[in-house]
Amino acid sequence: MKKENLLVCICAAVSLAGVLVWQLFFAEKVSFYMVGVVLIVLTILPFFASFECGRAAAVEISLLAVMAALAVASRAAFYALPQVKPICAVVIVSGVCFGAKNGFAVGAISAFVSNFLFGHGVWTPYQMLALGLCGLFAGLLFRAVRPTRVRLAVYGFFAAAVLYGLIVDLSTVFMTLSRLTWQGVLGVYGAGAVFSLIFGATTAVFLFLFGEAFVKKINRIQKKYAV
Repeated sequence: MKKENLLVCICAAVSLAGVLVWQLFFAEKVSFYMVGVVLIVLTILPFFASFECGRAAAVEISLLAVMAALAVASRAAFYALPQVKPICAVVIVSGVCFGAKNGFAVGAISAFVSNFLFGHGVWTPYQMLALGLCGLFAGLLFRAVRPTRVRLAVYGFFAAAVLYGLIVDLSTVFMTLSRLTWQGVLGVYGAGAVFSLIFGATTAVFLFLFGEAFVKKINRIQKKYAV
């Protein structure tokens, strides 16, 4: 990693850690939302730092950029249909084909970039973490098992409906509840359950129909260019 980039990462980490310490130990009232955002950014930062440290080939970087662009385009293409978005399916395929770390990077980047179309807000870091983890766990899981269409669909439903839903709805919990109670938290998650299930079902359908073929196409490109 270049010294300038390393310095930026260190300064960002120290600044975020300072905000976290201030909120937890010195603020009159703890802002759980601010604490959550800081923790998420501190979690995401090492992944991009390690990505910067790596010696990825130009072809691999180009393929990852294409996957991120495809994920953004897939979300934009279904703009008029709430939660019917194949973006998580593309991120999962990225994790399967390029590994856990690259899957996380594609997920986080696609969430950030696509929100220039859908709107940025305090929920953006939560979406970046959630989609990144969907790609990360896909890379870890399918390193051990073959990515058949059924396995991809089952994992896609769990990742989009449960993993993504729990993390992103947590931002709504912190944003809307002035005081955290079990009733309030369950109410927020209950209200978002239908949307999470639709997102999970959409992801599962796209992976079942196209996931295995998509993975094979990318694998052929990887073999051709020795990526």
